[in-house]
Amino acid sequence: MAPTLRDLPSVDSLLADPQFSAEPRALVVTAARSVLDRARVEIRAGRDPGDIAKLVLAQLESARRHSLRRVLNATGVLVHTNLGRAPLAEAALARVVEVGGGYSNLEYDLEAGARGSRQDHLAGLLARLTGAEAALVVNNNAAAVLLALAALAEGRQVLVSRGELIEIGDGFRIPDVLARSGARLVEVGTTNRTRAADYERAIGPETALLLRVHQSNFRVVGFAGQPQLGELAEIARRHELPLVDDLGSGAPFDVGDEPTATSSLAAGADLVCFSGDKLLGGPQAGIVVGRADLVEKLRRHPLQRALRADKLTLAALEGTLQLCLDPERARREIPVLRMFDEPAETVRARAERLAALVGGEVEETVARVGGGALPLAELPSFACAVEESLTDLLRAGEPPIVGIVRDGRLLLDCRTLADADIEVVAAAVVAARDS
Repeated sequence: MAPTLRDLPSVDSLLADPQFSAEPRALVVTAARSVLDRARVEIRAGRDPGDIAKLVLAQLESARRHSLRRVLNATGVLVHTNLGRAPLAEAALARVVEVGGGYSNLEYDLEAGARGSRQDHLAGLLARLTGAEAALVVNNNAAAVLLALAALAEGRQVLVSRGELIEIGDGFRIPDVLARSGARLVEVGTTNRTRAADYERAIGPETALLLRVHQSNFRVVGFAGQPQLGELAEIARRHELPLVDDLGSGAPFDVGDEPTATSSLAAGADLVCFSGDKLLGGPQAGIVVGRADLVEKLRRHPLQRALRADKLTLAALEGTLQLCLDPERARREIPVLRMFDEPAETVRARAERLAALVGGEVEETVARVGGGALPLAELPSFACAVEESLTDLLRAGEPPIVGIVRDGRLLLDCRTLADADIEVVAAAVVAARDS
């Protein structure tokens, strides 16, 4: 006989159930009301709502589960924006635990016994790594560019090549950032070709600065060209204008053909902006390095306080940057750089081990850097191919596992899985098949 609304227990009767005695009363009430509301809908539709007590327990378990969770990345995309971009190095995590577990000298000068600046903690380290006179850290690279434009060009003109008016993830567009900063965009050149002379002709009394934007997530090929940074630097110097270079990903040293802040400054850029959580392999952050007088203008701008990085970001970034002082160590210990450099045969061995554990097949694949960096780079990789039907089950597991569905199979790319992840993934695959 189908259950009726009269068969549903009351909230009070559920609260009296011994299996809920150890649960906080308020949570049980909320869960019970939610389950009963859904049960009424099911009954009115002629369906059995199921065991109400078990449904309440499931609701309580769901409420306790963290929303932000660790995920195993089996997509082959190293800097996966949807999956949190760069995983942190152990040294960076250790700094977060040390600094976040108690008080810190975030804005306190221990030598002077007086108020200090949070920007002082990484300025020297960034100067040492890049050769810059000064540095500043904000919460992401979009904020770094916005702050630079607001502090140096509000109400005035900024020259940008039409081929650099880019859009990156989630609708972030350079023209929109310029508008929000209060600066006025002046487009120079054409989509595929811009010459140094185009900048020269566009400079006028209202020009505040020249902005170069790295085409981080695409490339224009064929009949195309952009002036060298040194050419722009010469024009900027001749007209006594700052040259700001937005690098986007910001590799700490040579990684593929991605430009570095060091090379940009050496070529004549006055300010360079780049991300902390892409090829640098650190936390989400925007970093500005360059001339001390310009960095100081950014530091004193009112917007800087709204965009500044917190203590945990600074701690993780410090741990990452300290690794970068030794490039060989950084390539071993910063996960993104290690995955980028890892030999294909090592990845193949990992895929073969996983395939042997789950009865899958090894398939040759191509991994990508992601995060808007090195869009043309193809990293030879290997995946373990299993049934497509496991996709949703693995994604719903603990930890969730995200792969790539291709040609009717789920590919678990082993370039973005660590050695320690293989047994975890194998156990999840076996459990998913048995469910």
